[in-house]
Amino acid sequence: MAQAIQMHLNQALMRIPRRAESADRPTLAATYVAAGSFSAMINSADHQILFGRRGTGKTHALLHLQELVERTGDLAIHLDLRTIGSTGGLYANTALSAAQRGTQLLVDTLEAVHDRLFAYAVDGRSADQDALLRGLDALVSAATEVEVIGETEQEQTFGDAVERECSAELSVTPKGGARAAARQKTSATASSRRKRTGVEQHRVLFGPLSRAVQAVADGVRPARLWLLLDEWSSVPVDLQPFLADLLRRSVLPVRGVTVKIAAIEHRARFFVPLEDDYLGIEVGSDAASAVSLDDALVFDQSPEAAQAFFRELFASHVRPILASMLRTAVPGEFVDAAFHRGAFPELVRAAEGVPRDAINIAALAAQQARDGRITLAHVRRAARDWYLRDKQSVISRDDEADRVLGLLVDEVIGRRRSRTFLLPARDRPAAIDTLCDARLLHILRRGVVDPRRPGRLYDGYAIDYGCYVTLLGGAAADSAKHLPADVFTFDKAVLDLRRLGQFS
Repeated sequence: MAQAIQMHLNQALMRIPRRAESADRPTLAATYVAAGSFSAMINSADHQILFGRRGTGKTHALLHLQELVERTGDLAIHLDLRTIGSTGGLYANTALSAAQRGTQLLVDTLEAVHDRLFAYAVDGRSADQDALLRGLDALVSAATEVEVIGETEQEQTFGDAVERECSAELSVTPKGGARAAARQKTSATASSRRKRTGVEQHRVLFGPLSRAVQAVADGVRPARLWLLLDEWSSVPVDLQPFLADLLRRSVLPVRGVTVKIAAIEHRARFFVPLEDDYLGIEVGSDAASAVSLDDALVFDQSPEAAQAFFRELFASHVRPILASMLRTAVPGEFVDAAFHRGAFPELVRAAEGVPRDAINIAALAAQQARDGRITLAHVRRAARDWYLRDKQSVISRDDEADRVLGLLVDEVIGRRRSRTFLLPARDRPAAIDTLCDARLLHILRRGVVDPRRPGRLYDGYAIDYGCYVTLLGGAAADSAKHLPADVFTFDKAVLDLRRLGQFS
């Protein structure tokens, strides 16, 4: 019986959904676990940008926020920007100008928002349906303005034809009378034609659009309209400022509307300076704040907080799964029942603060354990498999990033016997951002000040667990001498990439 229960515990780990969109909304609400005060921070009426790498739970956070605000009677529209777009790869077509592609992106986005609001209106959930529908009509008019770009030709043709026919007839009747007749006919013609040749293009007028959005917001009152834009980084980088500028000019100033944007920090461009102005959103001014899930999930200085977070994460996810599998009571402490001593802290260390990585590593470890408890060896093998399968395979297609990672591993782990290092916060190479996106590097500390040069700021990085797990061998989890150290002292941690041969 105990063996069967253990097998069900491992199967539950393997059945945890990897992505938030694959679960229904009640499950998402029941399984959401907030790191610290993060949930309270995003549940405010301020416009915010939510940053986080892949797998940190951005979509889950937005869907959980949608559930919360709708419970209070507000209206939340969750928009996955991966699903926005025209056919034929229009956004990636470099033959068109960025302005043309950006305008089409705005039109497509507004159309998607309109469709969601229209469904809300026809369901009869609006307090003032007529006002909302009028606002939606204005939104359509503002979003579908079309102009012809090209030459205009005007052609006029005039014709004048006059026909006169005169005839006279005189006849005498038998009674001695007379009859006369005359006829005249006149006709004239004229024509005018204007010909326009060119290409029809959409244009978005921010003034009418802003008034239309305000009319929509007034139509849903007393509810508040929450616009939750997910997968921002799926939009081409050169078009993101156009969409951001639309929000700044036509949506952010509107009363009764809150905008939340989820993006990957290194793949997002919200702001482009112009000569006398700027295009996009200025974080801290137009958008009240940027919230980082990466920072909320960094537990390098508090291993206990990290373990508590992931304990709750796994328990909340497997509880509904086990309830449908086990006829007996679900174990109160799932982690203690599923993992051997020392295995779960190692799983938390391997995840490096990324929930999706933790779930995938746990699933692979459970697959290896079968009907037994998960051991330290299972976790380490699973972490290595996940590293090779998901992370290394992706980065191997980028020769430069792959080379930089090799240099870092050789220097930091091989020579310095550490897993952490410091780099200047400004002017970091693109390869470092690529490695962070792939979760092969993890930012543990931001804005570290050099006491000898207070004007210089550094960021503290850690190399991913998968890069050095094979060096641990069979070392016990509590054997600190086998684990690379976390060192952030300036005389030992600062790394000069030029000296490593990264740049000439």
